[in-house]
Amino acid sequence: MKRLVYHMNKESSFDPATITQERIDELNSSVSISRAYRNILGKYPSNIETETFIIPVANGAVTGYYFRKRGIRDMSDATPLIVFFHGGGWVFGNMALYNNFCARLSDSLHAPVLSVDYRLAPKFKFPTAVEDCYSTLLWAAAGCRYWKIDPDRMYLLGDCAGGNLAAVVSRLARDRKGPPLAGQLLICPITDGRMRTDSYEQYKDSPTLTDRQMAFYISKYAKEPKDTLNPNFSPLLGLDQSRLPETLIISAEYDPLKDDAKLYADALKAADTPVNYLEVKGAVHGFIRYPLASGTDEAMCAISQFVSGRPVGQVTLQTRKQYEQNLKREKKEIKRKNKGFISIESQ
Repeated sequence: MKRLVYHMNKESSFDPATITQERIDELNSSVSISRAYRNILGKYPSNIETETFIIPVANGAVTGYYFRKRGIRDMSDATPLIVFFHGGGWVFGNMALYNNFCARLSDSLHAPVLSVDYRLAPKFKFPTAVEDCYSTLLWAAAGCRYWKIDPDRMYLLGDCAGGNLAAVVSRLARDRKGPPLAGQLLICPITDGRMRTDSYEQYKDSPTLTDRQMAFYISKYAKEPKDTLNPNFSPLLGLDQSRLPETLIISAEYDPLKDDAKLYADALKAADTPVNYLEVKGAVHGFIRYPLASGTDEAMCAISQFVSGRPVGQVTLQTRKQYEQNLKREKKEIKRKNKGFISIESQ
């Protein structure tokens, strides 16, 4: 585990005070990813295929990557779709870093995943990423019939800045009367750009995300300081947290963003939005992209429970093996009770 965190830290570390645009471009290039780092990103599932799409957005276009299991076109129209927004502080992120995760996600959920390369800061500042992601949702909703997707089973999922974008796009879908969403899944999300919570102080030197790096991301993404007060930048500051889709929020124990996740869950709950907050013990920021990291199995299982239709309040953190064993016991118990009911009725 120490070796894993070492490589995570090595590849994600940079000095906010000296980094240049050239270095940002280099880090966003797949060429810069070391072989050791590729190994910890996990093996690409052999049964997943990918399509690439050009998605029109305001003043341009972005690339969408569609992951699905082979033969998924033969599935019923009840198939869900996960629209994924990657992390990286709105500044970093490319498909070389997220290809394997999206493929594993599609394989685990038995559902297609659409990931979008939204335009990055500092070249494209707030709210460009927000609008790119919302346009992607509209485009995906229009493509449901082509993909044989249930239009009522679309989920938004994102980690870190992607979790921020998923939360904001969910709000926009509500306010702009956009496509209905079955749920949103926010993994270690940024929900408040003011950086005032206790976890920022407690975990300011976290191995995979520091407070200085977060301040850098926010400064590069915002056009001006007051942008952090905009609910489309800091969804925690929204005055109306009601009528949002069912929400699963997963945080890491040793993450400066832990309080962002918890406070947002509390705000949704206070507004009667169905929400479940789960904290992965022993995990650090960004853990879910690495299959061998502490908590990844449990978090992926929780996502699978939610997307498969389990009420969000009943979703728990457990390994896939534990979940399958508990599911078998539940089915046996239901079968036993049904037999008893039938026996009583026949008397």
